[in-house]
Amino acid sequence: MAEYPWLAGYPDGVAWDAELVARPMTAVIDDSAARFPDRPCIDFLGRKFTYRELGRLVDRAARGFQELGVKKGTRVGLFLPNCPQFVISYFGVLRAGGIVVAYSPLYSAAQLRHQIEDSGTEIIVTMDLEVLYPKIRSLLNGAPLAKLVVGTMQEVLPFPKSVLFPLLKRADIAKTRRDESELTFAELIANDGGPVDVDLDPEHDIAVLQYTGGTTGVPKGAMLSHANLYANAQQARHWLVGVEYGQERMMGALPFFHVFAMSVVMNLALLIGGEILMHPRFNLGAVLKDIHKKRPTLVPGVPTMFAAINQSPLLPELDLTSIKFCISGGAPLPVEVKERFEALSSCKLVEGYGLTETSPVAVCNPLYGVNKAASIGVPLPRTVIEVFDPEDPERKLGLGERGEIHVSGPQVMSGYWNQPEETANTLRAGRLRTGDIGYMDDDGYVFLIDRIKDLILVGGFNVYPRTVEEAIYEHDAVAEVIVIGIPDEVRGQAVKAFVKLAAGKKLVADTLLEFLSARIGRHEMPKEIEFRDELPKTMVGKLSKKELVEEEEAKYAARRAATA
Repeated sequence: MAEYPWLAGYPDGVAWDAELVARPMTAVIDDSAARFPDRPCIDFLGRKFTYRELGRLVDRAARGFQELGVKKGTRVGLFLPNCPQFVISYFGVLRAGGIVVAYSPLYSAAQLRHQIEDSGTEIIVTMDLEVLYPKIRSLLNGAPLAKLVVGTMQEVLPFPKSVLFPLLKRADIAKTRRDESELTFAELIANDGGPVDVDLDPEHDIAVLQYTGGTTGVPKGAMLSHANLYANAQQARHWLVGVEYGQERMMGALPFFHVFAMSVVMNLALLIGGEILMHPRFNLGAVLKDIHKKRPTLVPGVPTMFAAINQSPLLPELDLTSIKFCISGGAPLPVEVKERFEALSSCKLVEGYGLTETSPVAVCNPLYGVNKAASIGVPLPRTVIEVFDPEDPERKLGLGERGEIHVSGPQVMSGYWNQPEETANTLRAGRLRTGDIGYMDDDGYVFLIDRIKDLILVGGFNVYPRTVEEAIYEHDAVAEVIVIGIPDEVRGQAVKAFVKLAAGKKLVADTLLEFLSARIGRHEMPKEIEFRDELPKTMVGKLSKKELVEEEEAKYAARRAATA
């Protein structure tokens, strides 16, 4: 098919036209519990759960949710770190017919309130931790949030950690209220595990409302159907050539409330009967220790995670030979980070690409075969990538031409929750407008240039931050970098780079500028370089421009006010 240039060199062992069936997401639990009942599916800090045990707990949670009034379409929030209760509640809500709404533990009260009110979340599952419980309890006012289900770390930790946790972590445990608006997680699952069957239409019934900034504006709830999520898990399974059902161990250090980990860690691992080595959060030392001792075969991560591993002095002493594949997503993977990691670890690291609105993965580099430098790869099975004129989203561009990337496929959302205008603007004739600028080469490989909203206009010239960041990453003293546009009286905008140095390294701005002079154009050169000990990151651990942009805008406004 000439219109699909990627087909000529599609990865060996992967069929682009593979059959993708539409099923309720609970099928991943049912199938693996039937096929691998005694295999461990979760290892949470040493406490193991088998697939048989997980299946029973999901049924009991579903029955418990139904007794609380959950029916088809009821929104139930998960305000949890990575823990067994997250997995049990997620699939329990879906089996009860409800819709999961994931909440970040890092959200402020104002962000939580907006998402609760916008989604109409009626019940939230949380834990009795000081970082979670007081914040969410303050929002429990019956409109619409009327009920909390509160779990504990003790109930899912192995002995003796279950005994030591309340003694050693007493300051971290919140004092809960016991009233009609609150029950424990233990009470939720205290039943015979016989939920009422719910007739689900995978294509049309929403499984998850996943909040995102989308391509514009305030956070919106992307409506991901059962079929969207099940398709993306199948697509990832097809992509991972050589993965064996019932044999893999998945590193679970990325937060499940983020769609990347939800799909590529949790859902994929359960689909293939894998074991999730679950961590409440990413801790470099703990993750490296688990890689060495528990020998995961699949390690998904974000670029900052692999950059941190690159900098670890422990790396030469660790055995990483169990790892088959490392997959990076959530943010652009700098070429230098990829090359350093592969050289130090001897593990294959490939970059994938997607959005919350695509459940999330749409494109990935082949695990075997050609990995083109700086490319995000080729479309996953049944996925179509096209490039359109950003100013005229109906005009398709040719190979090699830069424009806005559009995605079509079974993993593309049905729209934004209660946002018909945003939905109409983002979805065009079944195509998702990503808001990302890129191009496709003659072989069907996709190259991402940058976000439309991050484009810097320097004296009328387009500057893409990623181009400058890639050049800066080539310097061996650089660990992390963020490039943004700052206001400039003469040129409209100028380039500013924020740099975190690698441990033990030294670098000054003039030396870095000299290094860059042979690598980027004059209009792309940073006007300012600021070195910092830490750079801001999002809830999933990827570098975040937002805070730095706000800082620079505030500085500019203050200067303007002082000279007015």
